Amino acid sequence: MWFQSGRRRDLCAILYDAGELRGQKLKTRLERYYDLRIDPQAFYGTLDALVEADHLERRTEGIYDVYGLSDAGADRVESYHAWLAERVENGERRAADADASVVD
Repeated sequence: MWFQSGRRRDLCAILYDAGELRGQKLKTRLERYYDLRIDPQAFYGTLDALVEADHLERRTEGIYDVYGLSDAGADRVESYHAWLAERVENGERRAADADASVVD
């Protein structure tokens, strides 16, 4: 389910790098990356969906919710990274092959 949304992937990638973050700090990092304001209701709805799908874990720290990747979420980020790296590598090969086949 998470892979159908770039926002979900990006949230998981941020948490993969950061470890755990409070919800507001996570929202701020994503907004900086996108360079736009994200509707809070939509943002927290996305987090809830990721928690329900067992990709994120949520715990309470005082009055704040703190989010981190579950093992399943980390596995999904790693598998997506491997898949994307393969696509990029194949694309570089195609470009190199096309350059090599051009006759001066």
